Amino acid sequence: MIAATVSSPILLEREFVIVGLAGHALLILAAWLVPWERLPIGAPLLIPVCDLVVIGLLHNGASDILRGLAALAVFPVIWLSVSGMFPWAVTIISFVGPLVIIAARVPLLSGATGAQLTSMFLLPLMLLAVSLAIRSVAGNVALQQRQLEQQDRELRELLNSSIERERLLGTVLDTVDVGIVAVDAEGKTILSNEWLRQLTPSTAAHAPEEEGLVLLGQDREAVLAEDKHPIRRAVNGEEFGDYVVWTGTGNEQRALGTAARSMRGQDGGFGGAVIAFSDVTGLYEAVSAKDELIANVSHDLRAPLTSILGNLELVLDQLDIDAAASLGSMAQYLRYSHHSAERLLDMVSDLLLSASAATTIHPRKTDLAGLVQSCVGAVRPQAQAAKVSIVTDFPSPLWAHADPARIAQVVDNLISNAIKYSPDGGEIRVTATSNGREAILEVSDSGLGISPHDVPRVFDKFFRSNEVRDAAIPGTGLGLSIAKAIVDRHGGRIQCTSTPGEGTSMNVTLPVEPALA
Repeated sequence: MIAATVSSPILLEREFVIVGLAGHALLILAAWLVPWERLPIGAPLLIPVCDLVVIGLLHNGASDILRGLAALAVFPVIWLSVSGMFPWAVTIISFVGPLVIIAARVPLLSGATGAQLTSMFLLPLMLLAVSLAIRSVAGNVALQQRQLEQQDRELRELLNSSIERERLLGTVLDTVDVGIVAVDAEGKTILSNEWLRQLTPSTAAHAPEEEGLVLLGQDREAVLAEDKHPIRRAVNGEEFGDYVVWTGTGNEQRALGTAARSMRGQDGGFGGAVIAFSDVTGLYEAVSAKDELIANVSHDLRAPLTSILGNLELVLDQLDIDAAASLGSMAQYLRYSHHSAERLLDMVSDLLLSASAATTIHPRKTDLAGLVQSCVGAVRPQAQAAKVSIVTDFPSPLWAHADPARIAQVVDNLISNAIKYSPDGGEIRVTATSNGREAILEVSDSGLGISPHDVPRVFDKFFRSNEVRDAAIPGTGLGLSIAKAIVDRHGGRIQCTSTPGEGTSMNVTLPVEPALA
């Protein structure tokens, strides 16, 4: 309008133009100077409403020189529509305002042409459509904004809840008397608690996988091989419990019982693991004290038992047929006493072996195939007497890093148990193989079997299942505990699987090479 008045000074002689220009100036100043934030919420809408009036004045005063001035009404219409306030009033103003502006220049009373009437309604209808479109878009934007605000509130609540849960988890983890570390699929630490960080003074600032936690094997001397480290085993996908390792030196050595469970990712694949460390040094010391007591007591019992057996055998040898007949039941009592003393001596021998099995091993490169073949040959007479067949299947040679005398005790025990618990005509299979890292021996029978409830307890000392007791099969319940102690000292594993009425399988795994120091 300023440019138009410069090019056409005649416009300044028209009152409507002067009033319109002054009105625009006042509206601009009002938009800047009036503190609208202090006024009611709809007060700023006075600017676009007044703007329609000013545009009407300009259009009435200058439309013969400047055509299309009524189109300026699009700006206040947009302003009103975007505000989202008073929707019905805004809709009416968006149509009526432009209509009044244009109608002021149409000679309705003197008779308007069809073209004039058409042009009079065209712009108001267009601006009405613009207003409705803007309101629709603004409504969608407002809805999306409300949804975003709702999502933002929910995310903030979840974040606050997550922070609170993390704080609670950290407090719980630092409270329990167990070391806990969680690792991802690559073995990187996700979290660990204070107990584990302060396991030893030298490891307080290190994560376990950063070699801060030096662990030893069952011999308490050799550093645990990397693939035997609890965290490495867990990262490789293994799940285990009661895996005992050692840390420290001298009188500061501590036994750590470890357990691991895998975590699953969103795709169901391996997502990491949680490993727990617990100090079981006191338990090991108690077990060692108990074993020492058993060994001492058993050793002290063995000498008088041997003397009793010797004297009973001398008395029985000196009894001839006539003397035995004259003595009657007294000779039978002597035989009962001799039999009971033999059983007691066997139990004492087992106790001694149980106490020493986990302390004295001297592993070396051993042909496991030859050792097993020798053990099978030694027990064949016992198997034939029980009408049990023994089938073997293993390559020769089959190397393992083992103490041949101790592993022979394990094999003898497993095969003897298989014969003892197999019915007449049963079959025992002794198989062995190697995967390059471990030698695997399996002894399977078709005997009584063990109930699923009793399988986890078969390696406990003095444990005997109800089926064995009901069948009156003699035994002390120490054989398998001795076998497990020997295998554990080798750094191997022994496992039992069984089905009641179908048989039992004992699986022994031994290292092929010695653990790396």
